[in-house]
Amino acid sequence: MIDETGNQLGVLELGKALQMARERNLDLIQVTEKVEPPVCKIMDYGKYIYHLEKKEKATKHHHIGELKGIRLTFGISEHDIEVRVHQAEKFLKKGDKIRIEMRLYGREKAHQDFAREKIKKFLEILDKFIPLKIERELKKEPRGLTMIVSKR
Repeated sequence: MIDETGNQLGVLELGKALQMARERNLDLIQVTEKVEPPVCKIMDYGKYIYHLEKKEKATKHHHIGELKGIRLTFGISEHDIEVRVHQAEKFLKKGDKIRIEMRLYGREKAHQDFAREKIKKFLEILDKFIPLKIERELKKEPRGLTMIVSKR
């Protein structure tokens, strides 16, 4: 038996253990049933249930992959590409998918081949750090080019 402060009281009879719990205005809770004799603890039952639910929620809460956006610009510099690569790498390592987007404005729309090269370069650099899987191919949309990638 264990008391409310965590001290071990040893093996006690059930009646004596229940009496001790009542004297302290607490409950006697069986913590494990697999061992002989069973381990019991004097504590507040409401708090015990609360902590069990909290622990259960913590184990259930796993990271669910989200869709994160990385926006590249038509005239993006080498250094800015590297910054975006490192940000994308963080997202991929967390298990998220990445939506790579390049907005094209005005006359930039006439040079889509140049824009595709920039995205290709971004993917090549990112692929050196983390293996990629293309979820959705590079696609032309009204506002520019987009594609979705994830970690392989």
